[in-house]
Amino acid sequence: IYAPDPGVYCIQTLISISTPINVVAFKRAWEKVLERYSVLRTLFLWEKRQQPLQVVQKQVDLPWNYQDWRNLSSTEQQARLDSLLQTERQKGFQLNQAPLMRCHLIQLSDQSYKFLWNRHHIILDGWSLPIIYQEVLTFYTAENQGQSCYLPSPRPYQEYIVWLKQQDLSAATMFWQQTLKGFTAPTPMMVDRPQLHDSQVQPTYQEQELHLSRATTQGLQSLGLQFGLTLSTLIQAAWSILLSRYSGESEVLFGVTVSGRPASLSAVENMVGLFINTLPLRVLVPKSELILPWLQQLQQKQAELQEYSYSPLAEVQKLSDVPQGVPLFESLVVFENYPMDNLSDEPNQLLSVSKVENFEETNYPLTLAAVPKQELLIKFSYDISRFASDTIVRMAGHLQTLLEAIVANPQQHVGQLPLLTAAEQHQLLVEWNDTQADYPQNKCIHQLFEEQVERNPDAIAVVFANQQLTYRELNSKANQLAHYLQSLGVDPEVLVGICVERSLDMVVGLLGILKAGGAYVPLDPSYPVERLAEMIADAQVSLLLTQKPLLNLLPPNAAKIICLDSDSQILLNESKENPQSAVKPENLVYLIYTSGSTGKPKGVMIEHRSLVNFVQAEKVQWEINSSDRVLQFGSISFDILEKDIYPCLSVGGTLVLRTQEMLSSISTFMQKCREWDLTVMNLPTAFWHQLVSELNRKKETLPRSLRLIFTGGERALPEKIEQWQEYLQEILQSQKLLTAPQLINAYGPTETTIVATFCKLSTYKREDRLSDVPIGRPMANTQIYILNAELQPVAIGVKGEIYIGGVGLARGYLRRPELTTEKFIQNPFKKSQRLYKTGDLARYLPDGNIEYLGRIDNQVKIRGFRIELGEIESALNTHPQLEQAVVILREDTPNNKLLIAYLVTKNQSLSPSELRSFLKQKLPDYTIPSAFVILSELPLTSNGKIDRKALPTPDEISFSDTQYLAPRNHIEEILVNIWQQLLQEKKIGVHDNFFELGGHSLKAISLVSQIQENLGLSFKLKEVFSHPTIAEQAELLIACQPLLVPKIPHLFEQETYKTSHAQRRFFVLQQMDPNNVAYHIVSALKLEGDFDPAAFEKAMQVLIDRHESLRTSFVLVNGEPRQRILANCSFHIEFQDWSNELHAENHILEIIKQQREPFNLENSPLLRSNIY
Repeated sequence: IYAPDPGVYCIQTLISISTPINVVAFKRAWEKVLERYSVLRTLFLWEKRQQPLQVVQKQVDLPWNYQDWRNLSSTEQQARLDSLLQTERQKGFQLNQAPLMRCHLIQLSDQSYKFLWNRHHIILDGWSLPIIYQEVLTFYTAENQGQSCYLPSPRPYQEYIVWLKQQDLSAATMFWQQTLKGFTAPTPMMVDRPQLHDSQVQPTYQEQELHLSRATTQGLQSLGLQFGLTLSTLIQAAWSILLSRYSGESEVLFGVTVSGRPASLSAVENMVGLFINTLPLRVLVPKSELILPWLQQLQQKQAELQEYSYSPLAEVQKLSDVPQGVPLFESLVVFENYPMDNLSDEPNQLLSVSKVENFEETNYPLTLAAVPKQELLIKFSYDISRFASDTIVRMAGHLQTLLEAIVANPQQHVGQLPLLTAAEQHQLLVEWNDTQADYPQNKCIHQLFEEQVERNPDAIAVVFANQQLTYRELNSKANQLAHYLQSLGVDPEVLVGICVERSLDMVVGLLGILKAGGAYVPLDPSYPVERLAEMIADAQVSLLLTQKPLLNLLPPNAAKIICLDSDSQILLNESKENPQSAVKPENLVYLIYTSGSTGKPKGVMIEHRSLVNFVQAEKVQWEINSSDRVLQFGSISFDILEKDIYPCLSVGGTLVLRTQEMLSSISTFMQKCREWDLTVMNLPTAFWHQLVSELNRKKETLPRSLRLIFTGGERALPEKIEQWQEYLQEILQSQKLLTAPQLINAYGPTETTIVATFCKLSTYKREDRLSDVPIGRPMANTQIYILNAELQPVAIGVKGEIYIGGVGLARGYLRRPELTTEKFIQNPFKKSQRLYKTGDLARYLPDGNIEYLGRIDNQVKIRGFRIELGEIESALNTHPQLEQAVVILREDTPNNKLLIAYLVTKNQSLSPSELRSFLKQKLPDYTIPSAFVILSELPLTSNGKIDRKALPTPDEISFSDTQYLAPRNHIEEILVNIWQQLLQEKKIGVHDNFFELGGHSLKAISLVSQIQENLGLSFKLKEVFSHPTIAEQAELLIACQPLLVPKIPHLFEQETYKTSHAQRRFFVLQQMDPNNVAYHIVSALKLEGDFDPAAFEKAMQVLIDRHESLRTSFVLVNGEPRQRILANCSFHIEFQDWSNELHAENHILEIIKQQREPFNLENSPLLRSNIY
């Protein structure tokens, strides 16, 4: 009744008969069966009724169709048969018309027939079929021989209906409430494509068959006999394990069919009708439990379920916590233990059945039907809009592997059962990790640079603004620093801090430390003093390279300070020759600090050989060469710096350091890129997203020299890839370029040396099966494993945690042996090697690419920065007025990630500005939450953990603690509109702070660009930081307004005017559906006190006279919608007085009807007022 597709419950049985048929007798046999069983003459009425009713017709005609296809070829016969099956399925049945069945007899040859029996599932279940068919054979035999046939009266289906009404529904309710308690969402299926929420798109099903060997089938049967287990239980157990492995959940739920024939009802096995029922089966899959006891528990659960098998599924679902409209389960397991298929095995002199086929579609995405035979058959019926065929093939292989393993060793633990086939395991572990490649294993990274100095001493090595150094000059300066550092005791494994701004000094300092034999510790001068102090203390650096302007920003420390700018005279007497050092490839090259969950940053130790391997892989994979000009974009404290510098300087290319001016706007950024003829750019994903938006909007031109763009640091958005590709198509044509730059998505934790995987996105095509852009395949000498919690490889398409092995692995964490042991584990597949446990979730795609799915813990990425939420929480918890703090990442609107802090305070008067100031002393700016929410207590789950899902959404909170003040002039109004679009905030006052509302450096670039575009005024990026409120920004802009803002010209009066894009859209929609009221805006106001309707009407008339938009109508002129502004437009208010009526609320429907009266867009005013 509720299924929108008439073919959903249409069941087709196709019987192949290989003997001549007496067509008249065969039809008469079916008519006699139709006469015997009232259920076959039943129709259903439900419209305009509180409850659906069954109505039995005394007599109905049998829908019968005989066709003779003997003149067709076998190919034509098969094509016509396929068409008939599909047509009958699509035709379905009208439930209010009996009989709900149709018969087709098709003659293929003198001794070959096909009989197609179509019926609706509502009248019969599978167990009824052999009863019906045996009676058809009996009647056919009698009719064919001209004899009478009398069979005992059948047990009426009504007896079952009576029994059903006698059952204790309250006991069933209690059982299902207890069974489904705490179950809130369907078990997630491993699907290739997301579910379409389009009721107009009907699912299309295909079938895949799995035939178990006779040995496995006999093994399952023997196991069942030995331990009292049914074959159905064994199949359900294997499916439970498969679902658990696919979903990563220890408790799963799926649908099962039960016979529904109560043993207490006499001769129920001989009744014909619909007894079968579909019910949920909830299974706990304990990995540590032995298989046999668990199987016996599952069988016991089946027995309990049978006791309440009469419960309607719709009513059972209501007893769960799954939201209304969401299915309770998405997979169904059916055990077809009725003997219909055995008809082909039974000899019959008159009708010889050679084959029986059943075709059935359910309204579930995936149905497994097990058919007991000598070789157990399992049929997978799947919705092709959700699953790809190769996915179902793999799924069948996994189910087979599990069943074979249960037979082979039922004494093992549930978690030890293998899932993957041997071929699939070899593909995942070996084939897709075959990345072995040569690299200079005996060299350190600075030696690769020195080789280029010998080859191209006068080539430009590094450029910064209007400064540059050749390879010879850079090498000489680095050598002088290295000799000086050696004199101060720097040698292998000695850590040297470097805290400098982006400059030539930065490159000299890094190379100088390495040439001396030491390892550098990069320190970002923008970090808080407290953070820098922690790093310097933890690294125990005895030397610190910096610049004089930064001295006041450095924390007090015991390290010797060397200023690369003001102390340069000290270095002039040092040798310019390459220094000798004992450094080896296994020595440290750098120590980079990353966010730590305990609040303490952790130092990642990277060795020379790891960096050399990465550089060699980059050079080979992307053909980095001496003609390349590479942009150095990122901060010194992130390993994107190493990606920019070392591949470039190891091939003789030119490194171009980004200036601060480049970030003033996207236009300026692109202009500089063109001026410098850049060929390679490594950009944080968030900046690249911003770049793509601006390129599309402004149609900026790319440097003709540009050939490679790397993006990484966080997820790349599919829509941005598509925008990029559209932009490239345009510029390829407009700029007449022969080739477009390649776009590469790179992924890799700091602990695995910069990049672990890469994916070429230039030819990326968004597919339904992908929810994210792939991160690709492993780099050279890198192994990627996606494993479950038991360190077993997960199947293709199944979510697991990324583990990384290979040459790029870090040595570990400085002075954190416990953390190193926890994160760097023994490789379970190669005991002599290690793996890094990333905490990143991903899945393999069928082509071997990897799709990133997020974090397994509280670590997140925003704008390329890796942030431990626990670190922010730890910092907040040191505030003396805070009891408890929780920080989460929200993305309630696309592409707008925000950190939100939820706090329980000792003092409710704490303000967001106080908390921000407190955190800025401890953490970098990019970790400061956008909003602080004060709660009386944090919500908890039933097991006492913080319920992060129950925390209020940003719509319910304020990001600002300033008093709201509305815009006071035209400039402020424009700025408010721009801020609202950028920050996706509805209410913004002129004293709100851009950064406290969730703004950051990338959004600041967009703000500058939009201010320049909307106002035509010069506005610089630094002014956003120095003037972060609308009031301050408007004051700056108003000062230059008379010089730069052109006067808006008056429009000459015309009969009609052009429409805006939005007006045109509304006009077209209204013409397509004149009665559409979707765009009516209705406001209701309650007025109290003395009220004069006539005065109110006059005021409205004055308002309409004053504003042209209220006197505007819309007409078609030469096929184009135009605006027409009337000089005069009368307005009348409908007034109705119901004050003397006892039941004035009865007029509500009348009011609603008035609101839904459509407007005629050609007649203004396009507004109405009613007073009641």
